[in-house]
Amino acid sequence: MSLDKLHQIFLNSTGVSTDTRNITKGNLFFALSGGNFNGNKFAKEAIEKGASMAIIDDKDFAINEKYILVDNSLKTLQELAKFHRNQLDIPIIAITGSNGKTTTKELITSVLQQKFNTQATIGNLNNHIGVPLTLLSMTTETEIGVVEMGANHQKEIEFLCTIAQPNYGYITNFGKAHLEGFGGFEGVIKGKSELYDYLIKNNLAIFINLDDKIQVEQSKNGKVISFSETALKSNYQIKLHEVNPFVSINTNNLRIQSRLIGLYNAKNIAAAISIGLHFKVPLKDIKTAIENYTPTNNRSQIINKNGNYIILDAYNANPTSMEAALKNLNAISKNNKTVILGDMFEVGNTSELEHQKIIDLLEEYNFSEMLVCGTHFYQAKSTKVKKFKNYEALADYLTQHRYQENTILIKGSRGMQLERALDLL
Repeated sequence: MSLDKLHQIFLNSTGVSTDTRNITKGNLFFALSGGNFNGNKFAKEAIEKGASMAIIDDKDFAINEKYILVDNSLKTLQELAKFHRNQLDIPIIAITGSNGKTTTKELITSVLQQKFNTQATIGNLNNHIGVPLTLLSMTTETEIGVVEMGANHQKEIEFLCTIAQPNYGYITNFGKAHLEGFGGFEGVIKGKSELYDYLIKNNLAIFINLDDKIQVEQSKNGKVISFSETALKSNYQIKLHEVNPFVSINTNNLRIQSRLIGLYNAKNIAAAISIGLHFKVPLKDIKTAIENYTPTNNRSQIINKNGNYIILDAYNANPTSMEAALKNLNAISKNNKTVILGDMFEVGNTSELEHQKIIDLLEEYNFSEMLVCGTHFYQAKSTKVKKFKNYEALADYLTQHRYQENTILIKGSRGMQLERALDLL
């Protein structure tokens, strides 16, 4: 079947689904397979639940005309998304980076929605499946698209750019994330900069933070739209007002008070303001969007429970974001600070060194109580930090202790699921 004909079928559907648990009547179902499952086996269930048609890549499951047989369901999904993107006469902004890309994407979306019909990546569906699904969620009514791109290996961002074909791009930062896959920090810079490479090659615009030397260096041959705290040559000057504990920003003699904690979020907010101003969103509306944005999904959430002020940042962790979170906690002017940390994954052969660095930083800050769990942290050396080999050992300790009027930071990689500790506090 030609892409043009498949696109017409898609336009007549109620959208795309890859999960039979979320089928809506009239959906176009794509049977995607992985290492441990065969999506073709769910095609019949999808049709029974109301899908209009199912895209399959195994002829044994082609029951009738409602089953469209292709060579590769995933590749077909990606090609359909690219075809659809080419029919959309709208600007698309791509966001990537080691830390903060989902928060930044949500801030940018909140700002742009004040003026435009904006469609963005839902949650963190930012990979080779999520990006196509995001593009296919855009309609003729969409005026601007915001696409988050995630990667843990070289060439992934490059590939996603060929599908999304962004007109603008922003890299939040270059940090020590997915070091194992990228092959070290220099590999992170090279991999993330594939977004810049695409934009430079096609003479398209790059948003950069002039205060980030790596961003400046990696975008030096590009068409740059810049923001900065201090650089007079920047397109937009956006200054940090304070972090106590929430970030507030000053720009154009206007103070914007966010509900985000941490100095690291100041740049995320500044990026959203700059992009909003570039697209002529009124500053008063930008202020409204940022001040009304509240983080969710275990990302720097503030939870008041049993008299404790809990910073839940358990969605993910890497050495850069872990250090930033600890620095932020140290800067908060409150007493009785407790830290609960879990292992950082995908750090590669630097894992022992990076976990020891975090332990050393903890000892330097000397918080009221410092708890770490996981095999990597457990092997680190410390005289002040309480170490637990796994979450179960940590949970046993927490059930025997009660915290009141504490400021508690909970942070670890997604696989640690440290949000479980909330129930014990």
